[in-house]
Amino acid sequence: MELRNYETVFILTPVLSDTQMKETAEKFKQLLINNKAEFVNEENWGLKKLAYPIQHKSTGFYQFFEFKAAPTLVATLETEFKRDEKVLRFLTTVLDKHAVAYNQKRKKGDFKKVTEKQEEKVS
Repeated sequence: MELRNYETVFILTPVLSDTQMKETAEKFKQLLINNKAEFVNEENWGLKKLAYPIQHKSTGFYQFFEFKAAPTLVATLETEFKRDEKVLRFLTTVLDKHAVAYNQKRKKGDFKKVTEKQEEKVS
């Protein structure tokens, strides 16, 4: 079966301790690894304000995973998100070749670099 590129963002409830938040994120990471997904990237975006209240909460811990997996694994992952009461929201998307290229550039920091010519223009 062909592996496809995915990224998923999930929001954890803000009442968790730092340890509980890390354990929950690790649980979902292990679920992916145990089901033969290739882990590409993981980012902890930290505690952020929500656009609107969810379950009477105005903030949440954001976690980002990028991985390659069989399409059937996404249903398993989302079922586990739904079962876990610590998860407020989640979104998993399929990445096309352009999104994969963009993510690779973003990881390298290509969008944050300031060249010497740009610095000279500012001065």
